[in-house]
Amino acid sequence: MNSPRVFSGMRPTGRLHLGNYLGALQNWVVLQERYECIYCVVDVHALTTVQSKEDAGQVQGNIREMVLDWLAAGIDPKRSILFVQSHVPEVLTLHALLSMVTPLGWLMRVPTFKEKVRQVTKASANQSEEALAMGDEHVSYGLLGYPVLQTADIILYKAQYVPVGQDQVPHLELAREITRRFNRTFGETFPEPQARLTEAPLILGLDGKDKMSKSLNNHVDLAATPEETAARIRTAFTDPLRLRRSDPGRPQVCNVYSLHKLFSTDSEVKTVYAECTTAKRGCVECKGHLAQNINAALAQFRQRRAEYAANPAYVDEMLAVGARRAHAIAKATMAEVREKMGLTPAPA
Repeated sequence: MNSPRVFSGMRPTGRLHLGNYLGALQNWVVLQERYECIYCVVDVHALTTVQSKEDAGQVQGNIREMVLDWLAAGIDPKRSILFVQSHVPEVLTLHALLSMVTPLGWLMRVPTFKEKVRQVTKASANQSEEALAMGDEHVSYGLLGYPVLQTADIILYKAQYVPVGQDQVPHLELAREITRRFNRTFGETFPEPQARLTEAPLILGLDGKDKMSKSLNNHVDLAATPEETAARIRTAFTDPLRLRRSDPGRPQVCNVYSLHKLFSTDSEVKTVYAECTTAKRGCVECKGHLAQNINAALAQFRQRRAEYAANPAYVDEMLAVGARRAHAIAKATMAEVREKMGLTPAPA
């Protein structure tokens, strides 16, 4: 291994939005310069919350839309391995084997599991997660075992680093605990994955209240047209106390101003602040200015994306090559795991 290995994955939810780009994708591009990067479309993870055949049928289209965004952003398949999780089935075998050493209590305590239980069951606040997990037919083993599969994703490729924000470090710690338990039981096999902390800005949605998210419909797609982008930005909430055009605004509580700080020049940001606080600039004008700058920042991205979208055969072959490269690593790892666990070697 010539350089430290990084692993990261995304659930295929379709087109990515500004929050995805600024919070993760930009960092993925930078990491390629220093690390051997493996980036995975975790389609099996997506099935943990699928409720119908129709939901499952959307996964394939979502994969392509997301991969187009990856490529357009600058993820380079010549420097990084890009592939779809289910195309390397060894991860499912490792998931099953890791489940043999993972205590149920560890999984029940995961905060994200509790959140997902609430979402899929629409439970009342006074019901315990344990009761729901044990008795509700909507809570699948896959949902409970999500962190085990996540651990398998990482250590199958013996990744040393996982890029995460500070708020995600506790989730990675469970993967480290599972890894330690396996190594103690069967002998040193996997490196304990370390957090590669990323300083990513919190991107609020257009509602100005919650993190940008498709589920909340407060997002702006990277691949939107300039007209669609402008229309979305026009819906953004601003200072709730600025009721008239002649009222001075408070940029510090306005998410449009926060986005200006990300997409406008320093001099423009100063102008926005000065004109807003003195009522020389209205919210409509400010939103139009922001939309113009977002469109300018994403122009090359959108052009590259259109070029990749026009060549689906290239995207298919790129993912196939990535899967073959990932499979070579996975096969070697699983041969070692089978030996350590006393299982007979897999047929050639």
